Amino acid sequence: MIDPLLTPVTRQLLHAPAGWLIRRNINADQVTLGGFFVGLLALPALAWEYYTLALLLILLNRLADGLDGAVARQTRLTDAGGYLDIVLDFIFYNAVVLGFLIADVSQNAIAAGVLMLTFTGTGSTFLAFAGVAAKRGIDNVSYPNKSLHYMGGLTEGFETIVAFIAFCVWPQHFATLAYVFAAACWITAITRLWSGYRTLKMMDKH
Repeated sequence: MIDPLLTPVTRQLLHAPAGWLIRRNINADQVTLGGFFVGLLALPALAWEYYTLALLLILLNRLADGLDGAVARQTRLTDAGGYLDIVLDFIFYNAVVLGFLIADVSQNAIAAGVLMLTFTGTGSTFLAFAGVAAKRGIDNVSYPNKSLHYMGGLTEGFETIVAFIAFCVWPQHFATLAYVFAAACWITAITRLWSGYRTLKMMDKH
């Protein structure tokens, strides 16, 4: 929801670290992959209930998710890099939820399942419209220099980070927090579905 407001600030903050990586011949795809594998380590950390460690790994993953774009903007933006980034992001999101499920199956299983289903809703509405938007040449001025068309919503990157932090800080309340976040995500999925369908329906008439 507030990602467009935060993007100029984060880009400015990440400009210098990205330059440091570039001078060491580290490219954007390497940052993406490195961040992904670090993030995946949160799954066993969560499963073994090392929540502080898991939170650190999650934050490092999100830092890398910002840095890869910063590196790409200073070197070369590629569709391949954008594709790799978004696919690995969705895998990472579900891996975090799976970690909480394994940590306490009896308490977390249903809530985790609901949230993973919810991520299917937000992800599919996002990616499906992005594919058609590329075909139709639809731009989103709120998210310039992106490889894919970004549909906004109530829950975006910032809100997801906040939810993951809350899960790790209050793991005993994961189920309740997951249901609340899932409800917000369904608002995002439904509004994206309606907005995307309406936009394309209007274009089909011309």
